[in-house]
Amino acid sequence: MGTEIKLVSNDFTMKTQSSTNMMLGLIIVLLLFIASRPSQDTFDKITVRGFELVDKNGKERVTIQVYDEGDVVFRLRDDKGNIRVKLEAGEEGSGFVLLNNNDAGIQALAKKNSISISQFDKDGKKRVY
Repeated sequence: MGTEIKLVSNDFTMKTQSSTNMMLGLIIVLLLFIASRPSQDTFDKITVRGFELVDKNGKERVTIQVYDEGDVVFRLRDDKGNIRVKLEAGEEGSGFVLLNNNDAGIQALAKKNSISISQFDKDGKKRVY
């Protein structure tokens, strides 16, 4: 009788090991399947509410933001964080600003009822065309 109990116990152990091995095999196959999927390098569309591009040091260089009133603003910054290009569009019109190192630059505005181009010198003097 002692031998029969041992055989039943060994049979149960063998069935448990067999089930465990089968489950491990399935998990390994599943992991290999997931790992072998090619990564998606291109996307048809990316949807975000804001966009920020940073340089290798983590410094913000480009932003695109949509504000609550509906205006969209695109800004390019130099390595010191100064805005050098700004482009804005909204219901009232659009505009852009180009600035150099001395904060001199050009501003162009196209509003519903007016269009203007302005030049700024390093002292802040404005000349409108």
